[in-house]
Amino acid sequence: MINILKYTEYLYVFVAGFSIYRIFTDWNTDRSMAYFFIFFAVVSIGMFLFRRNYRKKFEQRQRNNQNK
Repeated sequence: MINILKYTEYLYVFVAGFSIYRIFTDWNTDRSMAYFFIFFAVVSIGMFLFRRNYRKKFEQRQRNNQNK
């Protein structure tokens, strides 16, 4: 289960990278879509940080339970 959580974290990084790419390509042609992708980039980075923090807490809790 921990491995799945690790892969989903990097899925959010991929989405953020794609969104940043689309921001740069759409900025001069379609500004409203660029704003849409700015939103996706910010949310994806936030979700990456949240999921990583959650996974690390989960791993720490598992280590503490195994030591008892």
